[in-house]
Amino acid sequence: MFFQVYGANALAQWGMLLVVLLGLILLNEFARRTKTGGAIMFFVIPVLLTIYFVAIAIGARTGAQWALNNQTHLYMNGWFHYAKLYAALTGCIGFMMIKYKWGIGAKHWFKPFPFVIVAINILIAVASDFESAINGWNKWWLSSEGVWLFGGWHNVFNGTAGILNIFCMTAWWSVYSSKNRQDMLWPDMTWVYIVIYDIWNFAYTYNCLPTHSWYCGVALLLAPTIAALLWNRGGWIQNRANTLAIWCMFAQVFPLFQETFMNGKQWFSWAVLPVQYPQGADTVRQLYETAGITSNTVTPEIIGTTVDSVAANPNMMLFISALALVTNIVALVYIICVSKKRHINPYKQDVFINQKYYKDAMARADV
Repeated sequence: MFFQVYGANALAQWGMLLVVLLGLILLNEFARRTKTGGAIMFFVIPVLLTIYFVAIAIGARTGAQWALNNQTHLYMNGWFHYAKLYAALTGCIGFMMIKYKWGIGAKHWFKPFPFVIVAINILIAVASDFESAINGWNKWWLSSEGVWLFGGWHNVFNGTAGILNIFCMTAWWSVYSSKNRQDMLWPDMTWVYIVIYDIWNFAYTYNCLPTHSWYCGVALLLAPTIAALLWNRGGWIQNRANTLAIWCMFAQVFPLFQETFMNGKQWFSWAVLPVQYPQGADTVRQLYETAGITSNTVTPEIIGTTVDSVAANPNMMLFISALALVTNIVALVYIICVSKKRHINPYKQDVFINQKYYKDAMARADV
C-alpha cells in the first residue's frame, strides 16, 4: 500500500525490517537499564563520531579523495540529518540527567526540558516539510542528500499537523524518574499522544525521507512504541529519543544501507522505495536523466533541481498527511474539552488521569 515490498527482494526487505526493529529495541534496553550503557551509547560513541564527521568535513574542504568519496559526505551532508542527530542526542543526555538527578536534572524548573527538546525536534521536521512544499510544489526536486522529493499539499498538511502536535503535549512539569532509576517517565504522555505522534512522524518520513522511510518511518517508530505499550509504560519519550539517536548515528555513517543510486541501482537488496516512485528504481533513473545530471556527487549547483515531466504518485503521501492533520486536530480538541470541563491548565496539570496507561506509569514513578 505504502511501499514497494514485493517481488524478488521482498524476503530481504521484510527480514531486514525485523532485524532493524529488534536491534533498536535491544540497543534501547542496553542504553536505558544502566549508567554504563547510557554513557557508551550517548557519550562515548557520539564523541568518536563527531571527531569522524569533523575529519570528513576538513578532508572534503581540502580536496582529499577519501573524504570526497566518503558515503557520509556524499549522501548525508544536508543540514537536516546533523540537526536531527544532535538534537536527539541532546534529548537523550537531558533525559538521563532527569532520570539520575544529575545537576540541574534534579531541579523542578528543568522538568519542561523534555517538552522543549521534543518541540525543537518536531519543528526541525516541520521546517523540512515546508521546505519541500516551497522547493517542489507539484513537481520533483533534488534535496541536498541527492534524494528526489515531490512537494505539494501533503507537506502543508503534515507541517501543520506537526505544529499542532507540539500543543498536544500536556503536563510539562509532570516528569519523573522511575523508582528503579531505569527510566525518565512522562505519565501524561499516554497512548493518545503516542498514536498521533507516530502517524505524524511516519507521514513526515514518508514525505521528506522517502528512500529511508521503510526503516526510519516504520521500524524506528515501532521500536519505542512496542516498549512503551508492553513493558515500559510512561517511558515512551525516552525510548523514542534513544532509538532515534541510535538510528541517526548508524544512518549517518552507513547511508548506503538503504540508498538508491542515480542509475537505479540499490546497493543492498533490502533497500525499499515507497509508491510515490511509480516505477520504483526506474523512476529514480528517469529523474536524473531528465534533469541531465550525470555525476554521483551532489554539488550546490544541482541541489534544488526540479523536474515536472516524470510521473509521481503522491496519493499515499496526501492520505497519510491528511490523517496526521485530522488526528492531531481531534486530539487537541479533546485536550481542550477535558481541560475546560475540569478547569485545569493542560500544560501545568495532568489531563489523562483516568486512563489505565497513565495509572500504570504513575505507579512506576518516584513522585
